[in-house]
Amino acid sequence: MDMSILKEKDRRVLNLIVEQYLGLGKPVSSGLVFQKMPFSGSPATIRNTMARLEEKGYLSQPHTSAGRVPTDKGLRFYVNSLLAEMLFPKEETPLVPETLAARKGDFDSLLIQVSRILAENSDNLGFVISPRISQIHIRHLRFMKISENKVMAILVTPFQMVLTQIIETGTPFTQVELDNAAQYINMNFRGKNLLIIRDFLLQELPKYKQKYEVIVNKLSVLVRAYINQEESESRIFFQGTSSLLNKSELFDAAKLRSLFKSFEEKANLTRLLSDFISLERVKVLIGSEVDFPDIQDCSLVLSHYGYSNQVLGSLGIIGPKRIPYEKIIPLVDSVAKRLSRAIMSADHEVSI
Repeated sequence: MDMSILKEKDRRVLNLIVEQYLGLGKPVSSGLVFQKMPFSGSPATIRNTMARLEEKGYLSQPHTSAGRVPTDKGLRFYVNSLLAEMLFPKEETPLVPETLAARKGDFDSLLIQVSRILAENSDNLGFVISPRISQIHIRHLRFMKISENKVMAILVTPFQMVLTQIIETGTPFTQVELDNAAQYINMNFRGKNLLIIRDFLLQELPKYKQKYEVIVNKLSVLVRAYINQEESESRIFFQGTSSLLNKSELFDAAKLRSLFKSFEEKANLTRLLSDFISLERVKVLIGSEVDFPDIQDCSLVLSHYGYSNQVLGSLGIIGPKRIPYEKIIPLVDSVAKRLSRAIMSADHEVSI
C-alpha cells in the first residue's frame, strides 16, 4: 500500500489509534487522541480526521456513540509503517538468553526448540515448518533397507546436518540395489536436490536406460515414491496453543475450535503457510488477507530460514489481530536469522 496517500497528520492519528486499540482492546475516542496528540489540532479537527479515515476504510465505528477501531486496512497501514522502520534497525531484538544449537542428526529437536522460543517470547502460538528433504541440496546420500517395502533415506546436507526419512516404496529393493542407486546420485548429482534428480530422470531416461537400465529404473521408482509421500505429509511444529486458549475472548469460539482442528490435521495449514514462504525478511498477514476461514480473526507474522540462497522453511507466530506488532515483527525476524546461523554452524552453538 502506498503510504503517501495519507497526509502526515492523518498517518499520525491513524497510527496512534491503532496503538491505543492494540493496548486497550476497545474503541478509541477523539478525546483520547487529543490527549495523546494535542498538537494535532482541536478535538473537532481530530474528529474530522477520524471521519475521513473511516470514509477511506482505515477505521470503523462499532456503535454510533462509540469511538473508532482500526479495520484490517488500518492495521495493514500500521504494520507497513513498522516494516519500513525495520529496513534500518538500530539494534537486534533482545530475547530471553538461550543457546540455540544445531547438532547433527537432531534437526527436529532444534525446530521444536525454536517454536518454543517463539511462543514463550510472544505469548502466542509459535510454529516452524520443517524443510522438505526433496528440496535440500545433497552433499551425500545413502539408502538403507528397513523391510521389504520400506527404505530409510539418510541425507547429509551442505551444512553438515544429517536428515533421515522412511520411504514407503511399494516396490521391493535389495540393499545392493539401494547402494548402487545412492552411488549413482552421489557421483552425478552432488549439490542438486531430489526434485532436480527426478526431473532429470524423467527427461533423460531414454538416453541412459540402455547403459544404466537397472540403476536408473530403480532409482526413478525410489525418488518418485519419496516425493509423492512427502507431498501428502506435513511437518510442522507448534508450541503455545494454551496461549490462544487463554485469549478466547479475542476469538469467535467456533472459529477457535476450527482453528485448533486445523492445527491437528496440519496438512492444509502447512500448505497454506508454505504458500507464503518468500525472500522477504518478514511477512505479516492480517485477517481477511488470508484466504483461510479459520484464520480470519488472526494475524500471522512469518519469516523464512535457510542457508546461502536456499530457503528451507518458514517460521512465525499466529495470534489474534491485537498482537503487539512492534515487538513480534522484530522477534520473528531475529529468530529466523539466528536459526539460519545455527544451521550453517552445525555442531556449534548460536546464542539466541
